[in-house]
Amino acid sequence: MYLGGLGRSGTTLVERLLGELPGAMALGEVIHLWERGVHAGERCGCGVPFGECPVWRRAGEAAFGGWDVLDLDRLAELRAAVDRTRYIPALARDRLPADRAALVAEYVDHYLRLYRAVAAESGATVLIDSSKQASLAFCLRWAARSGRLDLRVLHVVRDSRGVAYSWTRQVRRPEADAGGEEYMTQWSPPRTAVHWNAENGAYQLLARRGVRVRRMRYEDFVADPRARLRDIARFAGLPADDVALAFVGDGCAELTANHTASGNPMRFRTGPIDVRSDDRWRTALPSADQRRVTAMTLPLLRHYSYLGGDA
Repeated sequence: MYLGGLGRSGTTLVERLLGELPGAMALGEVIHLWERGVHAGERCGCGVPFGECPVWRRAGEAAFGGWDVLDLDRLAELRAAVDRTRYIPALARDRLPADRAALVAEYVDHYLRLYRAVAAESGATVLIDSSKQASLAFCLRWAARSGRLDLRVLHVVRDSRGVAYSWTRQVRRPEADAGGEEYMTQWSPPRTAVHWNAENGAYQLLARRGVRVRRMRYEDFVADPRARLRDIARFAGLPADDVALAFVGDGCAELTANHTASGNPMRFRTGPIDVRSDDRWRTALPSADQRRVTAMTLPLLRHYSYLGGDA
């Protein structure tokens, strides 16, 4: 299960709740695992440095013969060559040139080896990768086309004004205590609007290219998390009965420890949490920025029924 959409759209919350279902394992943002986990040694969701987490240590040994064997420089070269938003039009074609197909296959093989190793280590039947970036989903599409991966994508959409406000906030990364970057990246509202259009539009294209994509609005999820989680679980092939969903209540949920390798600071939360909509943008985002973002994202805002229109 690949969680897609622009960052700050609520995907970490969705991932954490999905990861509590029997048979599921949340991996975090695997696209950043290589740099932040393997290279920088940032903390796993369980709290220990990545290299000291027994789950990831065993997965690395099974997938690559150990993390120290993995050629991170080559992986970075491959990502730069195939996994960028500007390559989506080429990745969306029915056929790739032989040289491009070889690069995509080599790049995706790193993910497939890791997925298989984690599945074998954990016994999970569904892995949740919250990398979000559409270009990686388009790369994984080629593995799905060849039958090497059962890929299902949950496209999480949030009101562009709320996303824009979230990107303006200064949020300290817990990893800063271990020498990592101190704050999460910040964007201006116009820049966020451009990326919001690009990422969400790309997932609509992905659905038209034969990938199983289910779209869900963040606002609908937090309004009725139990019902929405039941729908997603069925889409993912996970248990969706009352016993499986017992950890979700009316506007609340109970989270246990996890092994997410990278992502929003919420991945470190355990215990009871409130599940409610974050609408601070309505008063905290300056009205001029609200108007600007609305204008820039108007077609998709209407399409997703934020301003009326077809969902």
